Amino acid sequence: MRAIWSGAISFGLILIPVKVYTAVEESSLDLDMLRKGDLCPIRYSRVCRDTGKEVAYGDIVKGYQYKKGDYVVLEDEDFKRASVRKTQTIDIIEFADLREIDAKLLAKPYYLEPT
Repeated sequence: MRAIWSGAISFGLILIPVKVYTAVEESSLDLDMLRKGDLCPIRYSRVCRDTGKEVAYGDIVKGYQYKKGDYVVLEDEDFKRASVRKTQTIDIIEFADLREIDAKLLAKPYYLEPT
């Protein structure tokens, strides 16, 4: 199994290097879409809604529709600026009683391995 993150857990002045692993493996079937009659594979294409013509990947931008028909175009730099500060440390401030934690927050368990 491969670690999905490596960093450290901090207890005040104590720093413990760790690796994080997912505790469960998700499995799903990878199904292809096929035409009924001859089982010909179907592909997805990027098509303009107005003209019906296929659009090259290089001509596509990301945008947020704030009003019907009006968009704000977002560039890669916008996403970088909006990115939260990433650290390699998990700071433990306090421990909680298990009964205080909503079970929905425990949907995907992880393992921590000291390194």
